[in-house]
Amino acid sequence: MYIRAKYLKLSNMEFKATGFEGLFEIQPRIFEDERGYFFESFNEKLFLEHGIKDSFVQDNQSFSTKGVLRGLHLQNAPYEQGKLVRVITGKVLDVVVDVRPHSATFGQWYSVILDSKLQNLLYVPKGFAHGFVTLEDAIFSYKCTNFYNKSAEGGLLWNDPFLNIDWKINEIKVNAKDEALPTFEVFKSKLYM
Repeated sequence: MYIRAKYLKLSNMEFKATGFEGLFEIQPRIFEDERGYFFESFNEKLFLEHGIKDSFVQDNQSFSTKGVLRGLHLQNAPYEQGKLVRVITGKVLDVVVDVRPHSATFGQWYSVILDSKLQNLLYVPKGFAHGFVTLEDAIFSYKCTNFYNKSAEGGLLWNDPFLNIDWKINEIKVNAKDEALPTFEVFKSKLYM
């Protein structure tokens, strides 16, 4: 009864503005007792109240050992994807880069540590390149607003000196495909061709 009363009085999720239009950190309210815990990882009504009208059509999950970097990935038009990302186990540094040409934060990046102990999430709207590095072994999960399309794959080089992203870890494992992604300057030059 105590948990139920607390649940009724408080919002199930807190949405934190990030300074990037449409990008939100989300902290669900976790209800714990001697049996374990419960929380809502998605609530359409609360998302709509915060201006997020996306429908999610695909869920993806990956496991990575400590030090694995995946990204920075994106899907080009007309297959752009918004994402709702979180970790089920472990901890990652999640990073996004704004690639919306008319955005006030175009070319800037944002990062947050997603931690399974906190159960926090990041909502990433369309128009961002996305990547993460595992700070410990982690299961990463994300909902997408559009289906994956191989021909629309794109991205940015994770260690681009212009972006100068602080990945918070020294020993990073990156696959050859991600090492071959373009720099932000090359990406930007193709936008205006």
